Amino acid sequence: MSFLKSFLMFLCLMAGLVGTGAAQSDLESLRPLVNALAEGKYKETQKQIGDLAATGNPAVAPALEALGAGELFFRKSDKQVFIAKKAGKGYALSDPLTLEDAGETGRRAVTKIKVNNNLRRVIRSALGSLTLLAPDPKVRMAAAEAVFKAKDPEAIESLEAAIAKEIDDDVRLVMEQARAAAVLNSDGSDGDKLEAIETLASMGNREALSLLIGLRDSSEGEVQQAATRAVNTINKSLALWDNAQNIWYGISLGSVLLLAAIGLAITFGVMGVINMAHGEMVMIGAYVTFVVQELIRSSAPGLFEYSLFIALPLAFLVSGAIGVGIERGVIRWLYGRPLETLLATWGISLILQQAVRSIFGPTNREVGNPDWMSGAFELGQLTITYNRMWIVVFAILVFAGLMLVLKKTSFGLFTRAVTQNRRMAASMGIRTPWIDAMTFGLGSGIAGIAGVALSQIDNVSPNLGQGYIIDSFMVVVFGGVGNLWGTLVGAMTLGVVNKFLEPYAGAVLGKILVLVFIILFIQKRPRGLFALKGRAVEA
Repeated sequence: MSFLKSFLMFLCLMAGLVGTGAAQSDLESLRPLVNALAEGKYKETQKQIGDLAATGNPAVAPALEALGAGELFFRKSDKQVFIAKKAGKGYALSDPLTLEDAGETGRRAVTKIKVNNNLRRVIRSALGSLTLLAPDPKVRMAAAEAVFKAKDPEAIESLEAAIAKEIDDDVRLVMEQARAAAVLNSDGSDGDKLEAIETLASMGNREALSLLIGLRDSSEGEVQQAATRAVNTINKSLALWDNAQNIWYGISLGSVLLLAAIGLAITFGVMGVINMAHGEMVMIGAYVTFVVQELIRSSAPGLFEYSLFIALPLAFLVSGAIGVGIERGVIRWLYGRPLETLLATWGISLILQQAVRSIFGPTNREVGNPDWMSGAFELGQLTITYNRMWIVVFAILVFAGLMLVLKKTSFGLFTRAVTQNRRMAASMGIRTPWIDAMTFGLGSGIAGIAGVALSQIDNVSPNLGQGYIIDSFMVVVFGGVGNLWGTLVGAMTLGVVNKFLEPYAGAVLGKILVLVFIILFIQKRPRGLFALKGRAVEA
């Protein structure tokens, strides 16, 4: 009954606010009903619970909650009912209506009021009914949801009274759905059940589908036919929502691939370097995020909500600086020898992984989600988590920012010139070695900020980058080497295709099928979807 505890404090507060003489009189009028729980067997107890719920007074909620939890006792000497909790060798008693301390007593002086599973269900429904008329719409919504789960026919009358008075459209809708669930679980007329079927069919979710399947299998005649039609309608609707969910998952995966591959597309396009250490730049960005959060936790906990904004520029600078160092120290001596650059950068990737293992250890590191990236919301039957949504937004912003840099700055102009015709650019006075170093640093820096994003959805470990390097190369080759629009289209295409293949072929076989598709595709279009144009490129 954890869902009841969320608003039990609200009920207790309402009960505690009863301070006037008239209110005290109301409480005393409830006492005989509470004390009646000490008499009779299960059937009588069920009726007494119904009588308490019918009062509509939230002051009886603590007593019902205690009854369901096995903490409601009666004193043998006078049949007075108390909430009792173990205290030493006896029990500490409290008044079931006011919750005031009533002293202690021995174990033999009181007897527990027994309940069974059926009574617990009745109690859940009664507690839900008590709050259907609460002032707070959130409490009424929670009560209606509780009654929907209980599907107790005894709550139909309370629901109808609450629906008639409800002014909030959203709450009224949930109350009507709860009433429909209770009607289907009752001995009501076929007309009432047909109306309830229409109500549940309009929900279109899996909870309604489960109820209607049970009704279809247990009924006959017109009710069974209506339930069958509703089940078929919901199944078709859920199939469409499942496709929409797969598309969203694909876009989410595509945004991750875009972040991981966009820096690789730049370096690969400008220098023709097969950089196997690119994944380690992503890993370094993730570890920068971890270090930033650890420093904030120990020094300024109040800044944790802004930790990612602090980590982003730092990750860019650290990864970019390491990238420039790699280009100046190793790669610039290997231009024109792609196999040797592949082997050299692979060795660098192993060195970086081992360095991280030596500094941070081989185990996963915890990187927290700020509140604004935690949780999820629903759009129809589509569940969207905030961390994935913000990563999609972030990937779009990074892509747009990079396009502006390449299109609107002198550095971007020089980079595009070197990409299209390196010799001609050098003859025009462009310092191609400087462009190479800065471009490699830019690509590595973008990989670093990709690591900041990936730290919110993946394990931060020395092997983080290895999970994305092959996919990143597939995106770059499929989209067109060095073309950012091709990288965007390629990442989103491969992300969506992967998510549609996984339910049928599995994650591993799905990736193999995608790889086979890319191999066949580049046989027809060796330069990818969007090939670069330029004399040197076309030569």
